[in-house]
Amino acid sequence: MVAADRHTLHVVSEEDSSKRRQIMDGARKVFMDLGFDGASMGEIARAAAVSKGTLYVYFADKCALFEAILEEEALQYGQVVFTFDPERDAETTLKEFGRAYIQLLCRPGGGSAIRTVMAIAERMPEVGRRYYERVLEKSINRLADYLSAQVGAGNLAIDDCPLAAAQFMEVCKASLFLPFVFQAAPVPSEERIAKVIDSATRMFLAAYRAK
Repeated sequence: MVAADRHTLHVVSEEDSSKRRQIMDGARKVFMDLGFDGASMGEIARAAAVSKGTLYVYFADKCALFEAILEEEALQYGQVVFTFDPERDAETTLKEFGRAYIQLLCRPGGGSAIRTVMAIAERMPEVGRRYYERVLEKSINRLADYLSAQVGAGNLAIDDCPLAAAQFMEVCKASLFLPFVFQAAPVPSEERIAKVIDSATRMFLAAYRAK
């Protein structure tokens, strides 16, 4: 392939990426404002400032577009760096993980995807299952692996590390996540998050620290 052809393909690829980004940004706003059922391809096209024909070039239907947004959500979770060095003490690690987890979960606009998935999971269980596996279960498994290493080092006494990991993550959400996701409270402050996570860590270690 000659240099001119490679340059042309590069430009086209950049244009495709930019257009796809434009569509997904518009779709995210529509899904956030109207929910999955209320959103239409026409509304999404208007919000993204593209024609419906262009929209269908990139996405076969509304479900495919929503799945792409959820995939992006999963990638955002995966890019957050949780430090699970087995050499680090459990208290420091749990506090840092808990704060990062809640800040990610309760970030501005972060509740819209969860609310939408919850609303459609009963009739589209495969969407709910994939979201859980790609986003939530991955975090549970990563924490469980760290806890298992701490058990092996004699620092913690846990029979079921995946259960303990899920317990810790649920306690971290106490008084923060549900008010946020149901829009009964704004994004929690760093001070409030720190207070809740410190309490969750104390409770966890009181139950599972090796005697």
